[in-house]
Amino acid sequence: MKRELLINAGTRETRVAILEDGKLVELLVDRPDNRRMVGDIYLGKVEAVLPGIQAAFVDIGTEKSAFLHASDLVRESAEDAEDEDDEEDEDDEDPTDQPDTVAKSNGAPRNGYGGGRGGGRGRKAAPPIQDALKRGQEIMVQVSKEPISTKGPRVTAQISLAGRFLVYIPDSSRVGVSRKIGAGAERQRLKEQVNAILPEKSGGVIVRTVSEDVTPEALKRDLETLMAQWKKIKRKGQFTRAPALLHRETGLTRGLVRDLFSAKVDSLSIDSKPVHAEVTEYLKTVAPDLIPRVKLYEERIPLFDTAGIEAEIRDAFKRRCELPSGGYLIIEPTEALVSIDVNSGRYTGKKDPEKTVLRTNMEAAVEIARQLRLRDVGGIIVCDFIDMETKQSREKVLQELRTHLTRDRARTKAFAVSDLGLIEMTRQRVRQSHYQSMTEPCPTCMGTGRVFTPETIVRRMERSVRRMVVEGRKDNLLVKLHPDVAMYVLEQERELVQRLQKAASFSLELRDDPLLKPDEFKLVVKGQGRDVTQQYAVA
Repeated sequence: MKRELLINAGTRETRVAILEDGKLVELLVDRPDNRRMVGDIYLGKVEAVLPGIQAAFVDIGTEKSAFLHASDLVRESAEDAEDEDDEEDEDDEDPTDQPDTVAKSNGAPRNGYGGGRGGGRGRKAAPPIQDALKRGQEIMVQVSKEPISTKGPRVTAQISLAGRFLVYIPDSSRVGVSRKIGAGAERQRLKEQVNAILPEKSGGVIVRTVSEDVTPEALKRDLETLMAQWKKIKRKGQFTRAPALLHRETGLTRGLVRDLFSAKVDSLSIDSKPVHAEVTEYLKTVAPDLIPRVKLYEERIPLFDTAGIEAEIRDAFKRRCELPSGGYLIIEPTEALVSIDVNSGRYTGKKDPEKTVLRTNMEAAVEIARQLRLRDVGGIIVCDFIDMETKQSREKVLQELRTHLTRDRARTKAFAVSDLGLIEMTRQRVRQSHYQSMTEPCPTCMGTGRVFTPETIVRRMERSVRRMVVEGRKDNLLVKLHPDVAMYVLEQERELVQRLQKAASFSLELRDDPLLKPDEFKLVVKGQGRDVTQQYAVA
């Protein structure tokens, strides 16, 4: 599979596109007004301790206090973690193979606030939060999830620092190896090399995927850099008053090169000379053999236009997504979950209905995995595939979905097809999706995506006028409507004004106003220009 990275760097926005076989699969966007926080380390002050939900709120200087769960205070002991990298536990994956570099918490809830698992195999049970923290206490924390919707950031007391080859965990004593390094001999070699260079009682380490075939000297250099960085952070924390930022995680571009750019990536194209120079300088110290793969793009046509991905980026905000055979997906984000509906569309197959359904669902499985990455959708996702008759077909679609989800850097888990024919899944969420961060609720529909029909607006207006009649008002009235609604009255209800005037003791005039929203109307008293809409437009 051909893999490419494109960096479009501007003064107010940096965009990174990840392409697989020429197709856009991931988009990362960084803006000054929407800075990434995951990985930042703060000295915070405990504002409130809530034993009922085993959590505390910590002031770290952000608009909303950060949420700290009791399970994010516990680090497994050396004995607990001895064989951790051999267990079948999703928390044991390499945290740096995720979109952001923060070690996972020990069973903390994945979505929103609330209680999590207290313990589990190889895990310590979380202590009562009131025994570990007191109000006013200062504590060093690291952001593990950015503010989403009405919630503030989520933090952990389990600090981790990521380098090119290693993740350094100061308050642990384990040495783990990324699961994505599959060869047993290579895993053992790396573990032995790290144990040889890791000073006694100086912390724990996770070896990253990119470390395959790396030299002991490179590992030692990376570890020394991370340990020096940790000493600097601790020293700063001793002379700082909470709340304060102690360490800012590496920016998007450098972090991307650190975490993603390896021998498995064919090319990295950058359209900015300063960014190109920064990346090249960084690679000289960590991976000089990759420098020939870095290209400076200097053509007049924008980089993303040349790659033909601007249209794909725009389509990522549409609810409808087309499939190759003629079917399509409808992707609907809601407050609780994201629903994805699969439709056959114009594809009707030839003879066998089951084959028609299976082909559409197989295409949908591939596209769903891609769209989740591209849109950066997180949380609970429910996929409604077209009903399949046989268990074999259902298993085939589920396996196809899981296969393509393995390419996702975020943790994902797809469950078996339910009795209703649904596939429920979860995807790690550390920040708002592109849909949430780059759009805002429509001022007309208030985020529902729908507005009232002209007939509904006319009926609401009619009820408002009749309330004025009941009250005995005799002021002549001017009714302002959106042009589409006014046209509906002219074409469908020409007798409306006459009917209302007959019931009232005042004259009534309709007038279109293009400045009104589609489902808005105004009642204005003639001669005075007084707007009485709020007084009578109850429903």
